[in-house]
Amino acid sequence: MGDVAWHGQRLVVDVRLRAGKLTCPEPGCGHVRRAGYDSRVVPSWWRHLDFGEHQVIVRCLLRRLECPDHGVRVQAVPFARPLARFTRDFEDLTAFLATKTDKTTITRVLRIDWDTVGRICERVVADGLDQDRLDALVAVGVDEVSWKKHHNYLTLLTDHDTKKVVWGKAGRDTATLDAFFDELGPERAGRIEAVSMDMGPAYAKSVRADGHAPQAVICYDPFHAVKLVTDALDVERRKAWNELRAAGDPQAARKFKGARWCLLKNPDHLSDDQAATLRKLRRRGGDVWRAYTLKEAFRAIFSGDLTPAEAGHLIDRWISRASRSRLPAFVKAAKTIRKHRDAILAALRLGINNARAEGLNSVVRLIFRRARGFHSPQAALALVMLTCGPITLRPPHEQPRLRPGRPTPMPGEPTNVAAPPSNPPSATSRSCSTGSPAEAWTQHAANSPSPPPPTTS
Repeated sequence: MGDVAWHGQRLVVDVRLRAGKLTCPEPGCGHVRRAGYDSRVVPSWWRHLDFGEHQVIVRCLLRRLECPDHGVRVQAVPFARPLARFTRDFEDLTAFLATKTDKTTITRVLRIDWDTVGRICERVVADGLDQDRLDALVAVGVDEVSWKKHHNYLTLLTDHDTKKVVWGKAGRDTATLDAFFDELGPERAGRIEAVSMDMGPAYAKSVRADGHAPQAVICYDPFHAVKLVTDALDVERRKAWNELRAAGDPQAARKFKGARWCLLKNPDHLSDDQAATLRKLRRRGGDVWRAYTLKEAFRAIFSGDLTPAEAGHLIDRWISRASRSRLPAFVKAAKTIRKHRDAILAALRLGINNARAEGLNSVVRLIFRRARGFHSPQAALALVMLTCGPITLRPPHEQPRLRPGRPTPMPGEPTNVAAPPSNPPSATSRSCSTGSPAEAWTQHAANSPSPPPPTTS
């Protein structure tokens, strides 16, 4: 510990590193050497957690080292991340608050810029993300979520075993998922057994590509199959409504338009008025009622009380019935279901679907709304990984320490220091701590032996 002094409204703490070894700051390098390249003349500084209404600045004179891989670099410090102007405690608190509240509140409480919050989240994710999270992937789910208006998406990959988002990238096409398999490598990709997804062709094309995971069983979520049939029902409903409007009966068309939700909702979720409307539609009959019965018959297949063999038999019967229904939307839906039949049954057989990925997507949408927008997909993805990824976030006072009541030691600091006494301070010591916080810090600095000033040569 060096000098502690007030500079205007800022509390400046000058520290000196006790370690004799210099470490390369580049992530994953770990090169250590004793001989330095030179010493910096100007001290480096970092913003620390505030002391009341005053900002705390930590300053330190650093040395440079010559790394064989990265050249000349400024030595790493244990209390801050590389290329950061904030201490680890400050950034950990910022990242923790980012998962709990909106950025505007964080900028007001911590007095930092909106963009700074995003950059801090990116650094915390890069530093704290489990580097081995892709090693034991067996069953995964892939889905997209919108992070910005005008079709801006993130592709998120979820591990079904850990129930965490383990990978993400901006985009939702085949090339986006190709980037995941490039990072995964052929050896780890060969251990993937099942991949759950929606019924879009982009992700399936990437999974089946050579060198990716062609051995994996593709599981199409039954929810999306039911949604496909429900959309076909809505197409037939709109067609009937337009026919009523063209027939010159606007009142009947208006009543029929109000019947939309009683057709799309599950029968056990209908209100009394909607159930009465559904009974009227049943008595009326026609194409809309036939479409409704096809939708309910298909939905009942996935109620959970059938074996995969029984479900496969009923799906074949439904495809045959829908193909002969003379309803164009259902004929098209039957072709799609026939094409993806095996993948739908694989989801039932293996018990793997995109329900977990969709559930995490709901959490992601919540934090996107709470954040009030992002300037880049990297900032959005960093917040997703902080909230739903394999990262354990704690506020600074809950971080694991070497000993209760003592901070983590600096490199080279002895660890066999006695713990602080548990007895209450004496009257003499209490009398020394009276007064304002500034007086207490000044008195502490005066009583502590100050080390000789660092050389600037």
